[in-house]
Amino acid sequence: MVPQKNAKAVEAVKGFDFEKLCILMLLCGVLLMSAGCKVEKIDANKKEDVAAGIIEKEPAVAPAAEAVQFSADSVAEKAATAELSGEIKKALASGEGPHVIKLRNGMSVLIKEDDRFPLVNVRLFVHAGSSYEESEQAGISHLLEHMVFKGTETRAPGQTARDIESVGGDMNAATSFDYTVYYVEVPENEWKLGMDIVTDMTFNAKIDPEELKSEREVVLSELERGEDNPGSRIFKTLQSIVWKDTSYQWPIIGYRDSVKGISSEDIHAYIDRLYQPQSMLLTVVGKIDPEAVVKEAEKLCGSRKSVAPVVPPTAFPVPATGKTTVKVVPGKWNKAYIGAAFPIPGLDSAKIAGLETMCELLGGGETSRLYRKFKYEKRMVDSISVSSLTLERAGMLYVFATLDADKVDEFWKELMIELSSVDFKDFTDREMDRVVINLEDSLFLTKETLSGLASKLGYFQFFEDGQQAEENYLYDLRNVTREQLQQLYDEYFDPEKLAACMLMPEGVEVDAQDFEKAVADNWPAKVKDAAQADAAGPGEAATIELSNGSKLVFIPDETLPYTALSMYWVGGDADLTPEEQGLAAMVSQSLTRGTESLNATELEDFVSDRAASLGATAGREVFAINAKFPSRFTADILPLINEVITSPRFAAEELDRARQDQVSAIKRKEDRPLGLAFRNIFPFLYKNGSYSYFHLGMPETVEKFTREEILAYWQKQSSRPFVISICGDYDRDALAAFAKELDGKLVVKDTAVSVPVPNWGGEKDLTMTLPDRNQAHLMVIFPVPGMEDEQATAGLSLLRASLAGQSGLLFRDLRDKQGLGYTVTAFLWQAPKTGFMAFYIGTKPEQLEQAMTGFENTVKMLKAEDLPEDEILRARNILRGEYYQDHQSLLSRSREAASLIVKGFQPDLDQKIIEQASKTDAAQVRLLINKYIDWDNKYILTVKP
Repeated sequence: MVPQKNAKAVEAVKGFDFEKLCILMLLCGVLLMSAGCKVEKIDANKKEDVAAGIIEKEPAVAPAAEAVQFSADSVAEKAATAELSGEIKKALASGEGPHVIKLRNGMSVLIKEDDRFPLVNVRLFVHAGSSYEESEQAGISHLLEHMVFKGTETRAPGQTARDIESVGGDMNAATSFDYTVYYVEVPENEWKLGMDIVTDMTFNAKIDPEELKSEREVVLSELERGEDNPGSRIFKTLQSIVWKDTSYQWPIIGYRDSVKGISSEDIHAYIDRLYQPQSMLLTVVGKIDPEAVVKEAEKLCGSRKSVAPVVPPTAFPVPATGKTTVKVVPGKWNKAYIGAAFPIPGLDSAKIAGLETMCELLGGGETSRLYRKFKYEKRMVDSISVSSLTLERAGMLYVFATLDADKVDEFWKELMIELSSVDFKDFTDREMDRVVINLEDSLFLTKETLSGLASKLGYFQFFEDGQQAEENYLYDLRNVTREQLQQLYDEYFDPEKLAACMLMPEGVEVDAQDFEKAVADNWPAKVKDAAQADAAGPGEAATIELSNGSKLVFIPDETLPYTALSMYWVGGDADLTPEEQGLAAMVSQSLTRGTESLNATELEDFVSDRAASLGATAGREVFAINAKFPSRFTADILPLINEVITSPRFAAEELDRARQDQVSAIKRKEDRPLGLAFRNIFPFLYKNGSYSYFHLGMPETVEKFTREEILAYWQKQSSRPFVISICGDYDRDALAAFAKELDGKLVVKDTAVSVPVPNWGGEKDLTMTLPDRNQAHLMVIFPVPGMEDEQATAGLSLLRASLAGQSGLLFRDLRDKQGLGYTVTAFLWQAPKTGFMAFYIGTKPEQLEQAMTGFENTVKMLKAEDLPEDEILRARNILRGEYYQDHQSLLSRSREAASLIVKGFQPDLDQKIIEQASKTDAAQVRLLINKYIDWDNKYILTVKP
């Protein structure tokens, strides 16, 4: 079985004392449910099987035929024997790994060689667990996991276990809130069998109605067994309070009524929805040949297709109930059991290392503060622990104690007094160092076993996008301060968020309200004064109109203690005459190279000392300043930005460097075929206005720009109304005052610049040469509408997504079938009022004509018949996935809002386009193709050797 995770890692066992966890597991049986029923087999050398308490384990299920499509056996065999691409071979050969390879269908494969043992561990993670269920089907994830062991399309019930055990292997599966994992460990020479079994379990389970009927009874028996466990009863009660109104509120195993009502059709529908290759990670660790593993993965999984959209999970808000909640449950217990919980953020939070350190200091073992006080000094409890349980979208701090019933009143009062007065200045350096060492040790020791290493690597890749997350965690762990711990404690150990459950022996008369009153009497909530309340956080999302036409946008995200600021003006190249081409870019390079009070190096040092970033950019119709900084440095960074905008230095020596840098950038672009193509594409396509300019200008012009011209440009640009967009955990009042001051100081009304619709160029063919190069580069370009036409943008975006990428139509035809080039793709560029779709290929010069014919044939095909439905589904998934992948950072979201608003759009335009695309069918896309992808109206740009 595989429990979910304690704080930073589920199976990585970060920060969780193993023995404490075993006790917690035995007390909280609800947290661990696994297929193979291996809970009783847990030992101290298998930490990966007990990492944090949120998993259920049983047999699993296979996807319905229409959800996971298979190609012919011959295709699979061909994939297994095909040569890997040079790119993949290079990736596998670089460093010690782990190596992460993406299959064409979006499935990720993590491979790590480890020759310590003659074993291979294979795991398949699926982004499907109880938090992805509907309440009326609570428990379906866990029931599915059970059913995997009841036979597949090729193996009879029980045969998977026999196949693995007969070669000396081991297997299991587990379900948690946020994922399901299937895994085996086999001798090195049976690694193919291991991969086959894991993928067979995942994709090919045969959900026989009769087998399901009997397995339901097994699960119901397991549910009842869990209710006999004190810890299980307490955790179920607490999760329904702490995570109320979220999909974490029901137990992984479900409820009696929901489990009884689940049919085989329900399970297949669940698989259709969630068992998508793009939502999976296959992990193979051990004595292996990485290239052979990739080929086998392609053979077993490559032909399966993702056919449903995958929406990235969003964090659940930390609830603020505003009151203490205590529930007392009498029963036939010999002891009293108390669980108390407080909500905390989920995995995305940067506070995880601090929260774990805090919990370890308070109740992480026999040397912890609460254990020594209540176990050794006062002798009130048999045991007491404090732990941090962190899931993908939320978490909880969990205090658990076992004691005699006659000591409960006194203990509860004393505990509240203790919790009300925790001061982390009281913890010694020795205590702090001990906690860090033990948290590191618990993480490192997972690598001791192959299974532990595989689970840790897989977990970090699956949930935290790679192994850098481990380094980030360790860095945070080693650098947490007492002040930070105190801030975390005051924020999350809040009596108004406390939920408690007490299991009391029958006959002991207690009243829940008395315990709630004891909290209020002994741990009063801290009262904030009015000033504190106003500055307590970023507040709600809002767009505020300023006096002179500027706008201020707030996008709250308290996950990280950082602020991202994007300030945009209409302008950029649109403010230039043809003779001034390159001036906007020059100003953007020079603007942050000093102020009146700071020279260039002093400014760089000031920004670096505060772990901040600050830069300016110019576009063809906008100018922007972007900054990102830890929110605690707001009082330092805002005055600096103000000074950069109002009093830039534009020192002679820095302008000389900027000129040199810009001329160098031009020459470097013209040294590279693609750089040359993109430098010339806009002047080629458009014959007037800012879109026809060489954005970096010409070297001879750039070298002549004077300080007076730069100052004049900046004075004109900065006097226009602006949009400031703020994203993160920011000081709302300080930023509002900052924006209002700039609007009042800088902006001159009625100075907005209009950007006219550019006219298309008359020449349709541009051929450039770069001698002594090997490849030719070809772009075929079609004029299309701008972003103002949302319907056309949605349909053309679907077309671009269907053509681009390694599984796109262009790649499959021109590269896979015809072998014409390494890179074949399509891209869509749009401004508000104009745009273009381009087909691109890099190929041998002698194959240019064949490539052109390939592009023409693609256009004919697109015009003649609708795209297949699976291509439309793939394109929709790509658009949604690309959007969320590209908009995860705070700065990407602040830029998006500011850029769209300054151009006259709503900040959610991109999301509206995606939604529109989800409703656009193949016939509508073909109408747009026939209207805009006109082979007789194409522009051709070629770079030849």
